[in-house]
Amino acid sequence: MKKVITYGTYDLLHEGHLNLLRRAKELGDYLIVGVTSDSFDQERGKLNVHNNVLERIQAIKDTGFADEVIIEEHIGQKIDDIQFHQIDVFAIGSDWEGKFDYLKEYCEVVYLPRTEGISSTMLRAGKDRVFKLGIIGSGRIANRFVPEARYVSRVEVVSIYNPDSSEAFEFKQRFGLNESHSDLSEFYKNIDAVYIASPHLTHYEYIKSSLLNGKHVLCEIPLCLKGEEAKEVYELAKSRNLVLLEACKTAFCPAFLHLVRIIKSGIIGDVVDVQASLSKLVDRSMREFNGSEAGGSITELSPLPLMVILKLLGRKIKNVTYYSLFENDVDIFTKGIFTFSGAVASITIGLGVKTEGNLVVSGTKGYLYVPSPWWKTEYFEIRYEDQNNNRKFYYHFAEEGLRYEIQEFISMIAGQRTSTYKMKAEESITIADIIECFRKGENLTRL
Repeated sequence: MKKVITYGTYDLLHEGHLNLLRRAKELGDYLIVGVTSDSFDQERGKLNVHNNVLERIQAIKDTGFADEVIIEEHIGQKIDDIQFHQIDVFAIGSDWEGKFDYLKEYCEVVYLPRTEGISSTMLRAGKDRVFKLGIIGSGRIANRFVPEARYVSRVEVVSIYNPDSSEAFEFKQRFGLNESHSDLSEFYKNIDAVYIASPHLTHYEYIKSSLLNGKHVLCEIPLCLKGEEAKEVYELAKSRNLVLLEACKTAFCPAFLHLVRIIKSGIIGDVVDVQASLSKLVDRSMREFNGSEAGGSITELSPLPLMVILKLLGRKIKNVTYYSLFENDVDIFTKGIFTFSGAVASITIGLGVKTEGNLVVSGTKGYLYVPSPWWKTEYFEIRYEDQNNNRKFYYHFAEEGLRYEIQEFISMIAGQRTSTYKMKAEESITIADIIECFRKGENLTRL
């Protein structure tokens, strides 16, 4: 029996896919079709998949061409599959001409002519509206945002706003945007959504203004510096059926999402302790050290470790205690201890003090360890008393990671979802509450 194998994403299955499968089937007696997993697509920077892997597998089965369907999960799997299934022919579309010649060592390689005039990309372009996005603020994070947005389908960054018109124009020129503005009313005219990357103290007013002008909002951390302000803008977004999302990038990355699911499954037992640390040594002349601009370790760094604690232990915090080292009214180091019913958590953060930057979650059966930088989660371990039972998990974290939050934001807009389990409104409000209490000096011991 002559075996043939082919691979693809098969998103939005169309005539071109059917023709390729038909031709591949004609090359032998038994056709195996490899469908790329969602995580493998994300690893390759492919953030435009409409159908999940189960839907895509079912679509392939429904064609009647495949005798067997397998899932492709990692680079290099093709060689293993060819040898394991004793494949005679590897078939792929001619748009990959030459790219798989290395497989000729293991089997015959055939490049099949593609169907002209149709592709998944074209179908997406015809089917989907592209959302025009404008950026408020042209600082460091905004400069990283534009290149990351290019990896996500259905979004185009078209405009920049900065009260300083010369800075706005320079940003527009650097990234080839359509417009630059120093007038908010003009900025809002030709966009569907806003990304707020301005200084912390301006977030609340910009969020509110954007929502009142009918724009969906993705806002950098921290969303707000006061709990009531965060609650107000979320209620405003809900009343206008608009998306408001805090850009807490770790909450949206594939590895962290899997980490949370694993812990929630009980694999390490009941969680009794969460320790999250994060630090970066910053030049004293930077905004982070300016108290008048809400600088400091808590405002700059706490949203990420606080997000982890809330995800794993919930929002019912019984007691909070802070120990901080201040310099010119800015906390350059803070250790916060949070007690829950049956559990405790701590954050160790610093702008002027360096720490390991890892994440440890302790349970009654074992513990989870994520090395620094845990907020760019690519690798973590589950460890037990019996080391033979330890498990290691590896994932890909793409570049800056901002593409994951952008993808979720656009997905929410396109799907008309105003909430997401990945970063709940209640979690953002609680983080704003915690920041507010610290800035008021509540439960704070100065070192």
